[in-house]
Amino acid sequence: MARAFAAQGRSLALCARRVDRLDALADELRPSAARVATAALDVTDTAAVPTVFRALRDELGGLDRVVVNAGLGKGAPLGTGRADANIETITTNLIGALAQIEAAMEIFRAQEHGHLVLISSMSAVRGLPKAQAAYSASKAGLSALGEGLQAELASSPITVSVILPGYIQTDINAGVKTALMTSQAKGVRALVSAIDREPARAVVPTWPWIGIDAALRHLPASLARRLV
Repeated sequence: MARAFAAQGRSLALCARRVDRLDALADELRPSAARVATAALDVTDTAAVPTVFRALRDELGGLDRVVVNAGLGKGAPLGTGRADANIETITTNLIGALAQIEAAMEIFRAQEHGHLVLISSMSAVRGLPKAQAAYSASKAGLSALGEGLQAELASSPITVSVILPGYIQTDINAGVKTALMTSQAKGVRALVSAIDREPARAVVPTWPWIGIDAALRHLPASLARRLV
């Protein structure tokens, strides 16, 4: 996504834990992006998040859009002795996301505009079983935060988008075997297109996930269980 937005000539503020990869990406993007600012950040260090966001805002002269995208997919069936993996998933995907939302909204409220993008998941639509239970719950919580903000900010110049990707070939899905997997290139195109439309909610890619989304939301539990 950073490459795609840089190709549009945008200014980018990029954060990551792995600074070596972050700096390499920034060097690659500078010829096409208007500006590139970087910062080391672990979103589970919730006290550091607002400090980093403010520094990036100051360096670029403002932040028009914040994409909350950090996440991990660890997990185990509840009660099987891997509470650590489930707690780490919730901490990163929901608590870390909340810290980013707080920091972004503080900036947006002060400058009286902004676009907050929450990268949720199709896993948020309905609670998933076994090893995906904590991940599903974390993404459902993120979607709920977005929906609450949308209700609060409906008449304001601040826009909130909740994006729900299906399976896209990224590191988080390494090892997942499914006919529903989308290539990274196609997934990025779909994500960037959806984000630029600034929708309240978008399922990405649209096909086949729009049908799965409807089924998960509306089918009786006895039938929906067969899909998850």
